[in-house]
Amino acid sequence: MRRGAGPPRVLLVTHYFPPEVGAPQARLSETARAWAAAGLDVTVLTGMPNHPTGVVPPGYRGALRRIEHTDGYRVVRTWLYATPNEGVLRKTLSHLSFMVTSVLLGGRAAGPVDVVVVSSPTFFALGSAWVLARLRRARLVVEIRDLWPAIFVQLGLITNRRVIAVLEKLELAAYRAADAVVTVTEGFREDIIRRGIPAEKVHVIPNGVDLDRFRPDEPASAEVRAQLGAGPADTLVLYVGAHGISQGLTSVADAAALLAEETPSIRFAFVGEGADKRRLTEHIRRLGLTNTTLAPAVPRSDMAALVASADICLVPLRDVPLFETFIPSKMFELLAAGRPLIGSVRGEAARILTDAGAVVVSPENPEALAGAVLELATDPDRNVAMGLAAREHVERHFDRSALAARYRHLLLRVLAGQPQEEQPHHGPPPPDQREGGQREGGQHQPAPDGPRPEDELPATASADRPAVQGKPRNSAQPVPRPRQPAPENPRPVTHHADGRGSGR
Repeated sequence: MRRGAGPPRVLLVTHYFPPEVGAPQARLSETARAWAAAGLDVTVLTGMPNHPTGVVPPGYRGALRRIEHTDGYRVVRTWLYATPNEGVLRKTLSHLSFMVTSVLLGGRAAGPVDVVVVSSPTFFALGSAWVLARLRRARLVVEIRDLWPAIFVQLGLITNRRVIAVLEKLELAAYRAADAVVTVTEGFREDIIRRGIPAEKVHVIPNGVDLDRFRPDEPASAEVRAQLGAGPADTLVLYVGAHGISQGLTSVADAAALLAEETPSIRFAFVGEGADKRRLTEHIRRLGLTNTTLAPAVPRSDMAALVASADICLVPLRDVPLFETFIPSKMFELLAAGRPLIGSVRGEAARILTDAGAVVVSPENPEALAGAVLELATDPDRNVAMGLAAREHVERHFDRSALAARYRHLLLRVLAGQPQEEQPHHGPPPPDQREGGQREGGQHQPAPDGPRPEDELPATASADRPAVQGKPRNSAQPVPRPRQPAPENPRPVTHHADGRGSGR
């Protein structure tokens, strides 16, 4: 039972959080906002922002700890070893440093808590969350977004059997120590149960999307399209997200090479950062591609306009057996935006995309991907139908506010000592279980440049957005581009395959 009066106190421990850009950061910040709006007392414990470049923004440099207030919850940040997202040793040191400082510097600042929620991907954050839960005599909820160390083993990053055995023991110890385990796919749940964790302890709450942030009526930007190498009559094929070893982006570049000579009006753009971006850049240079643009990650606030400016969006994964249980969270944002979508995936992700009316091809198959791109580029009517079906599907099954409500009810059951088995379920809860009425479109704001005399940062504002009106864009042109450019557009600095910058 929970101790004390007042709303339940939740401590969310995570290595990654805004203003860093990425799907985990967006999901966690929006979940924290929904929980706070529903009456929970939420504190996020995280590190100084630096992912994926390893560069700490000026307002955070030199600080051991920062405390911020945003969207109704607190954020406690502690120092960590900042490093680019490349190199196993340096990344391990970064996670290890956060494990130590989150306990020594963040635990006291976080204050008393009733339940600690920790979001993996590594056991270091799990370790600090376990210590904090024991010190505070709080419940522990372990959230699994990746199956580790299995993913590292199948990708060939870890081959030492003794190291693998140690990591697997630590993984199972974290599951056993938790009062509840939350994961995002049925495949993950089945794997965890198969390894001896009680079924009633493992719950599935899938990833979702903020339906007010990604909308089919978002105007396209002619300027963004131009900076990504696409003219008004071109087809812009967009990959946006992490450039890691899991995505297999070199096979996407191979598909671009197959289309480069005969269909130069089909343009490919890769937007984002990651450990594999350097290899992708070199691969594109070796191929001599002139129909491909590389661009850095854009702020979260610019993501909707970026996606709206694309004609076709891609969700690729490597052809690895474990990835059949993975569901890339970025695909829900693309579906919510009403974009024609091609998934180079298998398993659960392929099933969801098929149900949403998207196109699915086998992973790491450049010929199949090139054929699918060419087919959509010449069929605008199909693109419109795909966009309508995609939006309807995510509204019905992957509304993040509804999923946050399910998560909140699970936390309340855990606090009451009554966690129930979560039956396979991909849809939202009934209307009376949704979080507090309306969604907000506020942005998490980083600290201002320069040092502050206090470690308390000002609150940020949120703004409501109206309900979606109208339908995804239609066009009679070979490439559907009927929207007018937005009055104000993000200006990502882009880099072509030959290294030339084209941004402003």
